[in-house]
Amino acid sequence: MQLNYDEIKEGSVKGRYVTNNDIDPFINSISKYYKVQIEGTSVEGRAIKSITIGEGELKILMWSQMHGNESTTTKAVMDLMNFLQSNTNRSKSILNNCTIKIVPILNPDGAKAYTRVNANGVDLNRDAQERTQPESIVLKKVYEDFKPDYCFNLHDQRTIFNVGNTSKPATVSFLAPAHDPERSISKTRGISMQIIVAMNEELQKFIPGQVGRYDDGFNSNCVGDTFQMLNIPTILFESGHFPGDYDRESTRKYIFFAMLKAIEIISNKTIHQYKLDSYFDIPDNNKLYYDILIQNVQILNAEHKSESSAGILFVETLVDNRIEFKMKLEEIGDLDGKFGHKTYNCLDPNDLNEIKNQPDIVNLLD
Repeated sequence: MQLNYDEIKEGSVKGRYVTNNDIDPFINSISKYYKVQIEGTSVEGRAIKSITIGEGELKILMWSQMHGNESTTTKAVMDLMNFLQSNTNRSKSILNNCTIKIVPILNPDGAKAYTRVNANGVDLNRDAQERTQPESIVLKKVYEDFKPDYCFNLHDQRTIFNVGNTSKPATVSFLAPAHDPERSISKTRGISMQIIVAMNEELQKFIPGQVGRYDDGFNSNCVGDTFQMLNIPTILFESGHFPGDYDRESTRKYIFFAMLKAIEIISNKTIHQYKLDSYFDIPDNNKLYYDILIQNVQILNAEHKSESSAGILFVETLVDNRIEFKMKLEEIGDLDGKFGHKTYNCLDPNDLNEIKNQPDIVNLLD
């Protein structure tokens, strides 16, 4: 039976700004079905909660919002929890075979402030070895107590990423983190690659050409690399841009589809059916996108060189508990080979008039 995503999507939480206050009502509502516990507290004393689902022997640990301003996967894990409550044959099979532990917001202070770092200004994804921060200590303790067989490290990536050299945005990207500087393929890293191959095959049905492979440079201070070093198959999920979807409501759906596919092949013990080598067929991420690309800006402002272009990026800014996307002129010059999520050509009278009616753009280019 075909899954109807709209029926399981958690409608109470949407947009980019997601905090403990936003998800707590949902967590409280599911506490009658699942085990909810406080694993520890953040620098500023906010609760770091986990939800444990299922009773199977295969254990999957996943955590989201390690970076406080990366909330898409938090929404997706809420959708996943709704699916697992759906009492279908698919959900019952997973619950019988797997135990899933989810930390929906690891960095609640960063989530509240809408920052990548925690309240001490530390990037938790560079604190895996020293564990100087309470949030890092909580994650390691959860890992040690739960003893997972698989780890899902859930993140967002910026709108700048495209797939390979194409104009396709990297809506979803994956990585099987390295476990050594040589980036060799251990047994467990190979399993991570096979799971990613399965997720990529699934997503190509919905977003063909919009799945990328994240850079696998080794850094032992990163949590994914650390858990891979401990011989636990670990997968990095990166939620990216879908055209017109700055709230990442479409992207959350594709992350959910990917997570569900990964969990099902773990549950069904069918990982071996996917070819490890196909992992390397997934194109690398590239950074060829601007939010707005304006070509031939000399038509608008004669001070700019002939045939120059302007690349504008949005800066996500927290204003009155909502995110505003403020424009920043990132680059001006020859931007041949670059793409825009929105592109204007000043040689086109319609585009030129549209730009002139947007004072924010005109002021940037003055």
